[in-house]
Amino acid sequence: MRKVAIVSAAVLSLAGCWSEPEVTGSTSSCQANLYSRYNPKVMDQCVNACIKCDHGNVTTCTTSCTLKGAR
Repeated sequence: MRKVAIVSAAVLSLAGCWSEPEVTGSTSSCQANLYSRYNPKVMDQCVNACIKCDHGNVTTCTTSCTLKGAR
């Protein structure tokens, strides 16, 4: 029982070390390279930037842009 508690504590303390990679400013510079006046609320611009900068596909990028308020 003691070993289980020690292993569980170790796993929980290390769980915070593996997280999702954070999006950095590279996405913004990619969007700026595509559009001089990038507007994430414009559906075409948002989807194109998502596909080219975030390596998404049409379905996921359309959903993402819709959730962000693009029309």
